[in-house]
Amino acid sequence: MTLRPLDTRDFPAWLERSRAEYAKDLVALGHTSEDAHRQADESMARAFPAGIPAAAHAVFDVVDHAGVAVGYLWIGPDTSDDAGAWWIWDIVIDADKRGRGLGRMAMLLGEEYARARGAHTLGLSVFGFNTGARGLYESLGYETTSVKMRKRLD
Repeated sequence: MTLRPLDTRDFPAWLERSRAEYAKDLVALGHTSEDAHRQADESMARAFPAGIPAAAHAVFDVVDHAGVAVGYLWIGPDTSDDAGAWWIWDIVIDADKRGRGLGRMAMLLGEEYARARGAHTLGLSVFGFNTGARGLYESLGYETTSVKMRKRLD
C-alpha cells in the first residue's frame, strides 16, 4: 500500500467529499443537517482559503496493492507554535474497504511522512461514536489527551 499525492485536478472533488464526510459525522453527533453543512463549509473555508492545502499540508490518496484509491489522508502541522507537532486532519477509508488493515497501513505511512518532515508528535481527533477508529488508534499507541462529553436534555 502507498500514499499517492492527490492530483491537483482531483482536489475540488476531494474537498467536497471531505466536507460531506465531516457534515455526515456532525449529523451523527446530533447537529441538524443545515447546521452540519454550515459548520463543514466554514471549517473547509478556513483550512483551504485559496482552495488548496496550506503550506506543509498534504492530501494523499490511500492506494491499495492493486493501485486502486481506497480512501484519503490529509496530514500537516497542527495549529500550535510547536513545529514538531503534526496532525492527521482527516483520514477516510472507503466503507466497503474497511476491516482489511488499510487504515492501519495509512496511519503508519502518515507517521513515516510526518517523521521525515521533523514531526515528533502526531495527533488527531476522533468522534466518540467512531469506536472502530478509536480502537485502531489506541492499538497504534495513540493516547487520549482530552475528552468532550455531552448529554441530550430533550
